[in-house]
Amino acid sequence: MGKTKLLFITHEMSPFLELTKISEITRQLPQAMQDKGLEIRILMPRFGNINERRNRLHEVIRLSGMNIVIAENDNPLIIKVASIPAARMQVYFLDNEDYFQRKHVFNDAKGNFFADNDERTIFFCKGALETVKKLGWSPDVVHCHGWMTSLVPAYLKTIYKEDPAFKDAKIVYSVYEDSFSQTLGKDFAAKAVMKGMQHADTALYTDATLTAINNAAIAYSDAVVYGDENLNEEVLNYVKKSEKPLLDYNSSLDFENYYNFYQEITVDDLVSAV
Repeated sequence: MGKTKLLFITHEMSPFLELTKISEITRQLPQAMQDKGLEIRILMPRFGNINERRNRLHEVIRLSGMNIVIAENDNPLIIKVASIPAARMQVYFLDNEDYFQRKHVFNDAKGNFFADNDERTIFFCKGALETVKKLGWSPDVVHCHGWMTSLVPAYLKTIYKEDPAFKDAKIVYSVYEDSFSQTLGKDFAAKAVMKGMQHADTALYTDATLTAINNAAIAYSDAVVYGDENLNEEVLNYVKKSEKPLLDYNSSLDFENYYNFYQEITVDDLVSAV
């Protein structure tokens, strides 16, 4: 067998954007797994406050040029890339002028939650999967970090379930502390439906609260990781009832447990197929 291929999808990563603990984990975990011999790809949005010159981002022409359709509108997807020389890792950035070219990330200068955070989430999740397809790379494990990746599990289990790039991939969803109290709007679930999907495919996202979208992502995932010590009680109960493979929170950042977890969920699949 070749190297295990591991895809990380996240909305933040150090040193490019540091908002929460997610940025630290998504910086250190991929490097630790690469050091273990796994093949790594990392995708995140190119938010407007990420300094393109300082971080040496440049456009990947062969990957750019796609359109992501949301509510019957075509939204151009631009792909950029930057390297972390010390880690020998590349990070792919998804960019769009309307969704990401603003000075703030999720809230405006007055602290108001952006009204289009729903469409930004849809654009990022669909765009990330389309980018991986265009890379011609098939991950064995897709590890989603944080609420902005919450639609990825649903897309992988529905519209992409027979896609050669993803049909054998295991989906891991990391849950973190609550980071907003607003909702993604009453139309989030309807907007998230892509061509070839049914409205039932996104029904779990209808409430569009942080708890609802986390639970929906968990429902569509193969395994769950607790990324924080203090998590929403409703989400904890949902995970417990789901009986899915679980990696508990570990404050030591000893990534050996992640490596073993990835191996377990992929090996279990091989055993069940024999």
